Amino acid sequence: MPQGDKSKYTDKQERKADHIAEGYEKRGISEKEAERRAWATVNKDDGGGKEPGGSGRGKDTGHLAAHKGGEKGGKAAASRTAAERSASAKKAAATRKRNAEHHTHH
Repeated sequence: MPQGDKSKYTDKQERKADHIAEGYEKRGISEKEAERRAWATVNKDDGGGKEPGGSGRGKDTGHLAAHKGGEKGGKAAASRTAAERSASAKKAAATRKRNAEHHTHH
């Protein structure tokens, strides 16, 4: 099978790739790069084409990329300074301590 041949992918895998590519394009990534990343994600999730003769046939690949949301952190954390993040962490720690004290007295 030549490189780039999509004949071993199921309709569902192709829809998945289209959907992923659309998401990348909405974020300003070129169509060609979005397509490349989308197929890389489908391959990561499924191990390749699921049709007979495809390398992903019959394999369970475990933890899908679609279930990894939130692992990388969001824009909110990225746009805050180290001092702001530190202050927030200290405030959260104080709240946890206060709540722990409150719960032990009951």
